[in-house]
Amino acid sequence: MSIKPASAVLIPLFVAVALLSGCQEEQAAAPAKQPVPQVGIVTLEAEPFELTTELPGRTTAFRVAEVRPQVSGIIQKRLFTEGSEVKKGQQLYQIDPAVYEATLKSAQAKQVSAKSLSDRYALLVKEQAVSQQAHDEARAASLQAQAELERAKIDLRYTKVLAPISGRIGRSAVTEGALVSNGQAQELATIQQLDPIYVDVTQPVQDLIALRRDLESGRLQQAGENAAKARLILPDGSEYPHDGTLEVAEVAVDEGTGSVIIRAKFPNPEKDLLPGMFVHARLLAGVREQALLVPQQGVTRNARCEPTAMVVGADNKVELRQIKTERAVGNRWLVSEGLQPGDRVITEGLQFIRPGVEVSPRPAGNVPQPGQSNGQVGAASAAGHGE
Repeated sequence: MSIKPASAVLIPLFVAVALLSGCQEEQAAAPAKQPVPQVGIVTLEAEPFELTTELPGRTTAFRVAEVRPQVSGIIQKRLFTEGSEVKKGQQLYQIDPAVYEATLKSAQAKQVSAKSLSDRYALLVKEQAVSQQAHDEARAASLQAQAELERAKIDLRYTKVLAPISGRIGRSAVTEGALVSNGQAQELATIQQLDPIYVDVTQPVQDLIALRRDLESGRLQQAGENAAKARLILPDGSEYPHDGTLEVAEVAVDEGTGSVIIRAKFPNPEKDLLPGMFVHARLLAGVREQALLVPQQGVTRNARCEPTAMVVGADNKVELRQIKTERAVGNRWLVSEGLQPGDRVITEGLQFIRPGVEVSPRPAGNVPQPGQSNGQVGAASAAGHGE
């Protein structure tokens, strides 16, 4: 048996090692294929949207009546409780009637005497026992006495100060023993009717002009029967349970504030609203039939603080859209420019993508899809995390 030289054995071994190392280098040099990022999307759909306007305002009593004396005298009694509800015609004060009772008796006596003389002259003038002029003077004196009697009755009735309207009466400005007079500047008390109650809100004139232009151009449609409805937001942020109606808008613009006063009327059966309260009224301005509402999770801001949105294009590549937002509606933005119905807006995975990157879209689990409730969103999100 012949023995082969060592070189003959080592040469093929070196060749094999060299080929193996070359394959490994080629495999290491080949770049690893990046996985396609998954993103959550919401497909936009146009929907009708009621455009509301929230305006500041203050409450005002429906009716206000100042109680004033119509005769002079001393207050004998106060017949109401301050802060209570009073009815129209209810007696509030009693003024000393003694002087007016005496005046009434005197007027009654004068009226009887004057009427008797007038009746006697009426008989005598037929017999030409007195002149026609004397009869006319007697008849005029009788009518004058009758008028004085009626005036005395009215003055005596005015010693009872009555409530001119029904409502809640405030503090009394006088007490028993105070001297009051007809035509005095100070009122005895004030009555305010609180059910219903007015709310006067201020709207900037530029907003009113913009609303009218949107209605004229067709971007907004009239709200129909609900156009006169209004809702109220109380100072603590809660919503008032009763709807109100718009009554009137001021015909002139306030020169100091550049705004227009709009008055709304609200029922107030529980007397929760008091005059002078600062509130916000939510008015229905119009209806936009083809509105686009985009989840706030899908809207970001660029370096110039302009709103933008990431959209998945037809080839599943990311597109950056600059949009125009009008107002926040809950957890969504009302978008007027930059997006169209059918666009797939990315709301999940924004931190892993950039414009031009190919992505794998799937329904988003962090926001409701069209026709999906918030409860279904939570269930879908939990299922996605479980996978």
